[in-house]
Amino acid sequence: MDFTPTEEQAAAQELAARIYGDLATHERLSAAGTDTDAELWKALCAAGLPGAVEETGLLGLVLVAEEQGRTTAQAPFTASCVYGILAVSRHGTDEQRERLLPGLRDGTTVVTGAFPPAGHVRVAGDGSLTGAVEWVPWLRDATHVLVAAEDGVLRLVPTAEAAVTPVELTAPWAAGRLVLDGALGERIGAAGAPADVLAAARIAFAGLQAGVCAGSLARAVAHTSTREQFGRPLATRQAVQLRAADAHMDTEAIRVTCYEAAWRYDQDLPVAEHALTAAWWASEAGKRVVHTGQHLHGGMGADLDHPVHRHFLWGRQLDAYLGCGTELLAELGDLIANGELS
Repeated sequence: MDFTPTEEQAAAQELAARIYGDLATHERLSAAGTDTDAELWKALCAAGLPGAVEETGLLGLVLVAEEQGRTTAQAPFTASCVYGILAVSRHGTDEQRERLLPGLRDGTTVVTGAFPPAGHVRVAGDGSLTGAVEWVPWLRDATHVLVAAEDGVLRLVPTAEAAVTPVELTAPWAAGRLVLDGALGERIGAAGAPADVLAAARIAFAGLQAGVCAGSLARAVAHTSTREQFGRPLATRQAVQLRAADAHMDTEAIRVTCYEAAWRYDQDLPVAEHALTAAWWASEAGKRVVHTGQHLHGGMGADLDHPVHRHFLWGRQLDAYLGCGTELLAELGDLIANGELS
């Protein structure tokens, strides 16, 4: 396997880093509150970054997701690319790709995903959907939501046919509660599509967590290098160095397992266990890293308005979204017990 980015992937990551760096500033993020930054989303789409995912694949999306996480940029990029661009391009019919992809590329169509436990979204005889999902990220921005129903089939449902109630999460993800009451949606893909999209989403959001952790650690390193105690920078203290070193190793573990899983996905290799592994590292190690980032800031880390606190909130939200470590290990254990490992 080769994790070296292609020229196109590296160019997309560099462009994303520049846009996020210019627009996802602390001042703009503070002003946005819990809403999406519409100007930022417009800039990402105008630069062609969502559409580029069709060419750069899941690994390319992971690289750009890292840059989003590094700045905790409030835009539905990762969600709409994995649940929209990748899902439709990989599982949609020719007609669906021709109809849906142009809007997904230019940002006029925004898709998020609702993957509730089995039985929460029921399917009637006429194909209509009924049920509720308590929180869906970026639902308030979405024009469509990709729903995995109890029959194991993906359906793309316009949010206009659903009831959406705003929900405030730990992180400012413009989330909402989704209620379906006889909503109709179009089928996307065959019976195996939900598992494939779930694996891609776990990998993409693990990439987002890698960026969140890298951003948190970078802030901690900058702070401890300049903050002095008893006439010496905090970074010269062995205890501080060890905490930062552990956080660095955790961040790299998230990144490498995520890259491996994304590479396998793009090569059409079995990926379920690798997606779970990446998600486990992102969940378990991710929360360790953002706690470290906050602790190394001392009293400043407890300031809710400090930039590092935003990384803490995102890290904990991603931990919840990916599933706690024991849940992911239990699912991985089932794959082992059933002889389904690749």
